[in-house]
Amino acid sequence: MNELHHQFTQAAQDVRHVHERPDNDTLLSLYALYKQGMEGDVHGCQPGFFDFIGTAKQEAWARLKGMSQDEAMRQYIALVQQLLD
Repeated sequence: MNELHHQFTQAAQDVRHVHERPDNDTLLSLYALYKQGMEGDVHGCQPGFFDFIGTAKQEAWARLKGMSQDEAMRQYIALVQQLLD
């Protein structure tokens, strides 16, 4: 595992220790960056019409389309560090 992947995995564990719950926009950013870093561009079925949370997550991830997985990992790590400071 290279250094970036190691830092990304560590950040995914560290985010569980944030003192205050982040606002919804930050949570969506964390979700989208994590998914882009792990899986790449958005794929899969669109959530149902009344699944507002699932739709918000899918749309946040879709906005990152075209971002490299490495860049998403770097941004995720930076955001987690910002939340922990």
